[in-house]
Amino acid sequence: MARNNRIALDGQSLVTPDSVSKELLTQNESNSQRDLAVAEAEVALILNLAHQQFLAGSAPATIIHAVAGRLHQMRRKYDYRVWTELLPLIQHHPVAYYFLEDPFTRWSFEKPRGYSGDAQLLDFIYGHDSVAAPLAAASPLGAALYDYTREASSSVAVRERRDILTRYVDDIAQEKGQETEILTIAAGHLREANRSQALASKGIKRWVALDQDPLSIGSIARDFAGTCVEAVDGSVKDLLARSHDLGQFDFVYAAGLYDYLTDKVAIKLTKRCLDMLKPGGTFLFANFAEDIAVDGYMESFMNWTLLLRSKADMWKIINASIAPSLAESEVFHGQNHNIVYGVIRKL
Repeated sequence: MARNNRIALDGQSLVTPDSVSKELLTQNESNSQRDLAVAEAEVALILNLAHQQFLAGSAPATIIHAVAGRLHQMRRKYDYRVWTELLPLIQHHPVAYYFLEDPFTRWSFEKPRGYSGDAQLLDFIYGHDSVAAPLAAASPLGAALYDYTREASSSVAVRERRDILTRYVDDIAQEKGQETEILTIAAGHLREANRSQALASKGIKRWVALDQDPLSIGSIARDFAGTCVEAVDGSVKDLLARSHDLGQFDFVYAAGLYDYLTDKVAIKLTKRCLDMLKPGGTFLFANFAEDIAVDGYMESFMNWTLLLRSKADMWKIINASIAPSLAESEVFHGQNHNIVYGVIRKL
């Protein structure tokens, strides 16, 4: 169960799991490597206890809740360099066999599409019909674990994020009228569009859905055929290189992308997105927050490395991207503080 750290998220080596790890390591260059032996012993106790509990037939939800909480504490307690050294130990421990019975966890760990946080993974969070087959095939243990992971704080926040995006689309379409133009970056399967009243009532002129994954592009083209939604194959690098002449938009958003972008790339992309806004247009970006309580489980058993950000981190990106006199900006958390949002309204 080796970690897959070689796949470029945008297919062009601009954003990779290695670049995410490098950014985190750069932020935490302390001398805490001496803590590694203590950390290894601590995590072994956590994993061994969980393994014994699985063998004894304890309730899966109780086991995973305790493990996720303790891994979160460890991720906060130790320097990130120490934490990364623990990941192979966690992923190769016999208890991983049990957690990988969860189809959601297994999909994330194995990365069938080659990168973290893909659109099919989000469909496990949404409980979409597209994941009905693997859910039906799950073992009783896997189904019980999925009942927990689907309702974990991060999953609840992702479903709220989908609904927030839909609300922004509909509110902006109501404000701007039928000439409204929207751009979604790293669109995935564009599930937020399924709930849009503006789209259903043909209140949007154009909705460009950009993604680098051909499977996602194919899904969007199929699901939204005959609507104003236009699926475009493109990456972050394409946007920064201005490879596509996409035009101008009333609303541009990137909801699941910034978790993998270093500050340098995030600022460049934000500037590019602001360039594509019409006067009075809105740009929204979202990021998993430092308050997330299941980060340790996600980064270990799910092999899902993230760049977590605080409100201050989001403001850093905003302030480096546009002069305050040219925009109105805000940063806010979702209801459970697991996702943080940055919104820029261009004056």
